Amino acid sequence: MDTAPVTERQYKIEGGLPLVGQVTVAAAKNAIGKQLVASLLTTEPCVFVGVPRITEIDAILAMLADVGTTHVWLDRSTLWVHTPEIRSTAVGQRYSGFNRIPILLLGPLLHRARCVSVPLVGGCRIGPRPVDFHLAILRAMGAQIEQTDEGLRATCARLRGATVRLPYPSVGATENALLTAVLAVGRTTLENAALEPEVLDTIHFLVTMGAKIEVREGRRIIIDGVARLHGARHVPIGDRIEVASFAAAAVATDGRISVVGARPEPMRPFLDALRAIGGACDVEAGGLTFYRARRELTAAAIETDVYPGFATDWQQPLVVMLTQCAGVSTVHETVYEDRFGYVDALGRMGADIEVTSACLGSLPCRFRARGHLHSCRIRGATPLRGTRIEIPDLRAGFAYVLAALVAHGTSEVAGIAHLERGYADVAQKLQAIGAQFTVTEPAIAAQPSAAMSVSSQS
Repeated sequence: MDTAPVTERQYKIEGGLPLVGQVTVAAAKNAIGKQLVASLLTTEPCVFVGVPRITEIDAILAMLADVGTTHVWLDRSTLWVHTPEIRSTAVGQRYSGFNRIPILLLGPLLHRARCVSVPLVGGCRIGPRPVDFHLAILRAMGAQIEQTDEGLRATCARLRGATVRLPYPSVGATENALLTAVLAVGRTTLENAALEPEVLDTIHFLVTMGAKIEVREGRRIIIDGVARLHGARHVPIGDRIEVASFAAAAVATDGRISVVGARPEPMRPFLDALRAIGGACDVEAGGLTFYRARRELTAAAIETDVYPGFATDWQQPLVVMLTQCAGVSTVHETVYEDRFGYVDALGRMGADIEVTSACLGSLPCRFRARGHLHSCRIRGATPLRGTRIEIPDLRAGFAYVLAALVAHGTSEVAGIAHLERGYADVAQKLQAIGAQFTVTEPAIAAQPSAAMSVSSQS
């Protein structure tokens, strides 16, 4: 195994053991983050129950603090937030490129302050992810937006309802429309909207705050603007991505994991794929239990899609599981065009994965014949061997940890800050299911002498 000086926290994992035990699912990162932004729409306090203690939430709270939000942790996972007034209309540049939240701040802050500046958006390295849809929605409602060297600056006299049809059912653009339309004058009709469980949960929170929102057939959402919203208490839904991650861990390692708080309804496409491979799921009063239904797993064909299709964030741990399946599996990614960069490291561990620009499936695909490497073939079953790997983004993070847990021998997994951005108490949960690993802390570098400092400046 290659070795290198430890410059950040990493996991040293002993693989090859079945994972057995129980974990409790955290609130969905992709719901609570947007709901914290929604709290800007009222001058009254809001309370959220079951909030995951992850760095993503810390960053969002820091962004909100920049504009005037105060927060208090009432206990380990209950969060009180309050924005009685907007103290600043500029979100700090230190958040440039960190995640997608800044673009969602535009609508709420325009309602409160009529002028706002936000940094460039970012997030996981999974493709360009342009903000064109977001800007079109805001402009249709009356916002004037210009791009500056630092990011985006938006102003408005008064936001008004509009009829908008999304070219693609983008989750982020749908959320932006909701956050902007609830206080806009008149009616907003959003066509071809995203209907992911996290979006519907945010709609539920907004309605609890006093918003008027109706979800109709055909991906249509009707929002009638109201004069004001009030504070609310909300329990976000469980994280279906975390549920799938531990389900894949149970099946890939031939173990048995119970996920407390998991519900089958938002997991249906994943459960169908899991059963086709040879996994099993018992639906119980308190959650879901995952294990193998048969000893030899078999190949499957998977296509990601917008809800109610197979979620794009499910495919990374699934690909690791597919390396343990007999035959040739295919995964066709139709949501993001550049999401297989993480498989190179799996290849170094012994996986046989071929990435291709072909559409390996039947779903309509925006990336057809455009040269994007958005499909892959996985030939299995292949034994994985321990090595050193570095996590490139959040969703690849759990896939790499899972690969290390499946592999024979020792793996060093660096870049765990990406993993901890989205998975709450991940080290404790891995320990609870019997994962054998240690957390290696970075070495403390020796301080340079004064002579060395002077020399380096000359």
